[in-house]
Amino acid sequence: MSALVHDGAAVFGRHLQKIKHAPAVVIMTQTLPVVFLLFFGYVFGSALAMPGDDYRSFLVPGLLVATAANGIMTGMFQAAQDSHRGVMDRFRTMPMSRAAVPLGQALADLLISAVGLVPLLLVGLAMGWRIDGGPLEALGAFGLLLLFRFATTWVGILLGIASQSEEAAGQLGSATFMLPLLSNAYIPTDNMPGWVRTIAEWNPISAVTTAVRDLFGNAPVPADAAWPVAHPVAGSLAWSLVLIAVFAPLAVRRYAAGGR
Repeated sequence: MSALVHDGAAVFGRHLQKIKHAPAVVIMTQTLPVVFLLFFGYVFGSALAMPGDDYRSFLVPGLLVATAANGIMTGMFQAAQDSHRGVMDRFRTMPMSRAAVPLGQALADLLISAVGLVPLLLVGLAMGWRIDGGPLEALGAFGLLLLFRFATTWVGILLGIASQSEEAAGQLGSATFMLPLLSNAYIPTDNMPGWVRTIAEWNPISAVTTAVRDLFGNAPVPADAAWPVAHPVAGSLAWSLVLIAVFAPLAVRRYAAGGR
């Protein structure tokens, strides 16, 4: 355990230094949600039945969760980059814990993503969004966001280590932007066709989005939805813990096996 903590801290520091000297990916992933908020908030808000201010209150939690789901993309890109440039091969030759390398990356991403939520929150507040729930509920919402980000990062790390090339990881990572579109992050699921609504409500993003909206006091929990959305906090915890339990051991095993 002490080796895991020591080695994980070293990898954690390396990733922070790496991002400091090559911030392009972080800037892109943090800027896009703000652009989406401005675009969706002012363009889609006028096209939906919700009034503009109501839609922005609906939208901001969805974008916060969509940003958390981007852990798949950033985790995949960074793991693929280290894997295909020989960095992980050098780590494997060192007397260090095999779990430390992916864990250090996941923790560094968690810290950076927590800081990256601040611009989106500030722009949301400037557009009229407010936290209408209590302080404990708001802390719970932020906790769920970070837990979900940590879970999705493990998915990305596994896919990045298993990828055939950096280019393939980048293309697959870009495709993950589609995941929030098939959820309730941007639009309600009420008017979706039956089978599409079922898929959307069993999308983990929908459960976390509903939980965050409820804890922030921005929208009530729908009573006629699928179980993860009708019980959003429990559904969010269940999805996040299942993703971590499945993908973290697989990512560590894949790293230890040399990406094969």
